[in-house]
Amino acid sequence: MVNRASDPAQVPAAVARLQARARRVTTAFSGGHIVWHVWGEGVGAGTAPLVLLHGGSGSWTHWLRNIEALVATGREVWAPDLPGFGDSDGVPGGHDADAMLEPLHAGLQSLLGVRRFDLVGFSFGGMTAGMLAARYPQGVRQLVVVGAPAMWVSSGKAVRLLGWRHLASESAREQAHRHNLQALMLHDPAGIDADTLALHVQNVLRDRLPRRRLSQTDALAQALGRIVCPVHAIYGRHDALYLGRHAALEQALVAATAHFEGLHWVADGGHWVQFEQPERFHQVLLACLEAGGR
Repeated sequence: MVNRASDPAQVPAAVARLQARARRVTTAFSGGHIVWHVWGEGVGAGTAPLVLLHGGSGSWTHWLRNIEALVATGREVWAPDLPGFGDSDGVPGGHDADAMLEPLHAGLQSLLGVRRFDLVGFSFGGMTAGMLAARYPQGVRQLVVVGAPAMWVSSGKAVRLLGWRHLASESAREQAHRHNLQALMLHDPAGIDADTLALHVQNVLRDRLPRRRLSQTDALAQALGRIVCPVHAIYGRHDALYLGRHAALEQALVAATAHFEGLHWVADGGHWVQFEQPERFHQVLLACLEAGGR
C-alpha cells in the first residue's frame, strides 16, 4: 500500500491528538487496502458500533469535531478513509461510490464480524452509505445521511468551485481553497481559520477520484428504495446544495423509502454541518440514533 500519510508538520493539533488515540487498521481488497481508524474500542459492550463515512475530497477528518463526543456517549467509532481518498488506495478501475461497496462490505465483515452497526455518511459518504446499506443490508441497524447529494438528477446548477492545481503561487491556491470552502462547505466564512484551511487542503490534495459523477444523479434516492432499516437525514439549514429546495428534499426523501424517520435541519450550519455546528449536530444525531435503535 502506498503511504499517503500527511506531513506531520502540517497536521493540525486536533488531528494529531485524535490520531494518537486511535487504533489504525487496514483491510485488503484486490489491488489495495482501506485504512480504518477506531476509537473507544470495547467501551460500549452491547451498544452497536458507529461507522462514519466521510465526504468527497475528504478523509476521516471530516468527523474531526464529533468523534470524542460520540465516544464519550459509550460508542465505538469506526471511520475509514474511503477508497481513493486520504490514506486508502483506490479500487483499480473504479472512479465512484459504486466501486467502493464490495471492499467496504468486506472490510466491515472482517472488522466487525456479525455485529450490527449504525451507519452515518456525510455528503458523498452519505450517498455511499445509502448504496452500501441497500446492497448489503444484513449488518446495518440504521442509516443516517448527512448533507447527502444524489436525491435527484442534477439540474446543472452546481455550486461553482475554483480550480487550483494549475495555479503557480501558494497565495493563489490558498485563495481558491478559501473560496471553495465558503462556496460549498461552510456557511460562515469566519469559520475558515488556519487549521480548517490546512485540513481542507490536506484532504483535497489526496483526492484521486476526479471523475466521480454519481452525486449528480438520483443514485441515493434509488438506493433508499431498497433499504429495509430506519433512515434519518440531517442537513445544515444553509447547505449550499439545497438552498431554496428544502421542501423538495423532504418530499424526495419521503417518496424514496417507506422507512424514513425524519429530516432534521441544523440552524446556522452549511454543508459541512457536523464541523461547523458540532454541538447542535451532536444533539440531533444522538436523538436520531436513539430513535432508530429502539
